[in-house]
Amino acid sequence: MITDIRLAGQQLAAPRFDTPKKLISWMGAIQAQDYAMARWAVGIRLKSATARSVGEAFSRGEILRTHVMRPTWHLVAAEDIRWMLKLSARRIRSANESLAKGRQLELTEQLHYRCDRLLEKMLEGNRNLTKQQIGEELNRQGIAADTPRLTRLLMRAETEAVVCSGPFSGGKQTYALLEERVPPVPELHPDEALAKLATAYFRSHSPASMQDFVWWSGLSVTEARHSVGLIGRSLTAERFGQRELFVHESCRAAETSGVPLYLLPAYDEYLIGYKDRTDVLRPEHRARAFTNYGIFYPVILYGGRIAGNWKRPARPDDSCVETSFFETNTAVDRDILEEAVNRYRAFYRAV
Repeated sequence: MITDIRLAGQQLAAPRFDTPKKLISWMGAIQAQDYAMARWAVGIRLKSATARSVGEAFSRGEILRTHVMRPTWHLVAAEDIRWMLKLSARRIRSANESLAKGRQLELTEQLHYRCDRLLEKMLEGNRNLTKQQIGEELNRQGIAADTPRLTRLLMRAETEAVVCSGPFSGGKQTYALLEERVPPVPELHPDEALAKLATAYFRSHSPASMQDFVWWSGLSVTEARHSVGLIGRSLTAERFGQRELFVHESCRAAETSGVPLYLLPAYDEYLIGYKDRTDVLRPEHRARAFTNYGIFYPVILYGGRIAGNWKRPARPDDSCVETSFFETNTAVDRDILEEAVNRYRAFYRAV
């Protein structure tokens, strides 16, 4: 079944990795608008993890949170950030420029260049500054940096490989210089980068279609087809119902006892990583899993399909986790549900 293979590839069933860095390298990237939820997206896929251990990997710079592929936040392994930026930077800049039109957010190339140079001076010597601190300094230098403009300036600096995420400070993410935060690695040829991205996607998201890969990667259809062609020997095209989907040679069906249940975070790759989500979500339940505006909710994964919602506590150390199912007649063993809830609690409570 499609869901059995995805449960294994996505490292939800029988996870094989024990560090955030290894997991994210395997996945390619993990969407991360909500940092707390992104930490859980990592933790739920590891053999053993706590919010602290994932946070420490972030603070050490082993994993980074940045805008890459589609113009949204992702967690990526530090050694992958440069080649991934080269693949997606142009599209991210184009998307930002399109968004800016008509909103009085157009920024000149001269302004971007000046801002990048100021950021280099602000952050050199392994300094880490929050978005607010950077905005205040830019204002002092005569660059208007209200929130919308500052967001665009920093996103552009990310795509230029000037800045990346630094450790958290006072509960807020900081920015650091990429060249100081991430040691240099050999540069990849464009075809090597495309092949690496396609491999990461299909080994962790199979079975998946070409359209799924285009959606996830942000590549053009032409680039995506070329990428798949580069790794064609490792992919098998298989029929699932009326569709032909690619399956990576490393994939296997999940080996589970009973019916697995997971509390998936908002924006989880199991749902957001595909253009066609009907394999895991019935159309009549779509609005309870995500909106037309791109908001994805925390969901319950039961037997490989999205079956309900859960609501995280107001505080990580709160023991109350609310759950509800889309269909009132869903038969769920209460012990299995409690086990999933306890796993989430333990992730945040462990010291």
